[in-house]
Amino acid sequence: MGDAFIRHIELLGYEKRFFPSQHYVYMFLVKWNDLTEKVIYRRFTEIYEFHKALKEMFPIESGDINIENRIIPHLPAPKWFDGQRSTENRQGTLAEYCYALVNLPHKISRCLHVVNFFKVRHDDMNPVTDSQIKKPEVFLLPKDSKKNPTDITGPIVLQTYRAIADYEKSSTSEMALKAGDMVDVVEKSENGWWFCQLKNKRGWVPAAYLEPMDGPDESEEQEPNYAGEAYVVQKSYTAVEEDELTLREGDAIEVIHKLLDGWWVVRKDETTGYYPSMYLQKAGEVNTSVKSELRNRGAPPRRSTIRNAKSIHRQGRKKISQETYRRNSKKYIQNRRNMRGDPQSKANVIIEKNETEDNKPKAQPAVPPRPSKDLILNRCTESTWRKIL
Repeated sequence: MGDAFIRHIELLGYEKRFFPSQHYVYMFLVKWNDLTEKVIYRRFTEIYEFHKALKEMFPIESGDINIENRIIPHLPAPKWFDGQRSTENRQGTLAEYCYALVNLPHKISRCLHVVNFFKVRHDDMNPVTDSQIKKPEVFLLPKDSKKNPTDITGPIVLQTYRAIADYEKSSTSEMALKAGDMVDVVEKSENGWWFCQLKNKRGWVPAAYLEPMDGPDESEEQEPNYAGEAYVVQKSYTAVEEDELTLREGDAIEVIHKLLDGWWVVRKDETTGYYPSMYLQKAGEVNTSVKSELRNRGAPPRRSTIRNAKSIHRQGRKKISQETYRRNSKKYIQNRRNMRGDPQSKANVIIEKNETEDNKPKAQPAVPPRPSKDLILNRCTESTWRKIL
């Protein structure tokens, strides 16, 4: 493999830190050409010094010789005192700057100055902290920040989850866990990998290994949609467990239940089973290079395959059986097939039936037999006797 270079830089938000004194750092997700993803933290003063050095290295592209030749994006100088308001308002500009930087000609975007600045440092993985001082406050940039860069969340309190078993990481972008570890979840991805932090460590963790502190997390999951949602398989997978499906690239399937651990229940014809969500793409959506590269990662483990899992909750997660999925799905398929007939012909059948019933002569009430003379004498009054005598 050639020299390392950056594919994408995404601004996640910023942190308000209190050690050694109150200050702010921006949080970036840096995606590299080897498909690794690293989270780094930089002060704006550092970013501006990096920007000035980059301009000196490329005077033509920075417009120092001719302003019309400038392609390196602008970046405003830091203020004398950077408070929370200026840190927050600068996010839109900084996000645009990073996007433009990565898309510059390779001699700039892949030069050592850029690569070295965005590499992971020791304090990115192990920031200097003091246990006596409160934890940093995290302010995450919303997903629709491109439309409204100044609309920022926070301060937020990150959700705390507990590890239900030991987990050994399989790549440098992941984070190892021990049963009972308490982690703060920064980002929840529907592919089953969550970005978490544990004290001074940060990395991706399988959602299947985590449980919320207040009880089972079914409330966070969507209800099954037995009508199905159209998806296309983007990567083949061979079933390992009995309740999984083997599908090939290009297969058209329907998703009927999206689960937090990244294993969705899908339907192929009349068969249902689990399939990794990261290998699926919604029908009609454009396939991007980022999505394609993400699929090169391995699927996260399933909850049912975790050995020695120990939950702190008495009540476990409610699990829907495959037979329940299958039965409900078949019922939907049968109803859909019944509805494929001509509705007009069905209406005619109903009308004809009604007309036939209307034209059919109605049954007349039966006439009771005339009572006998002895019965009248025994049961009727004297005035009635005289009429028949």
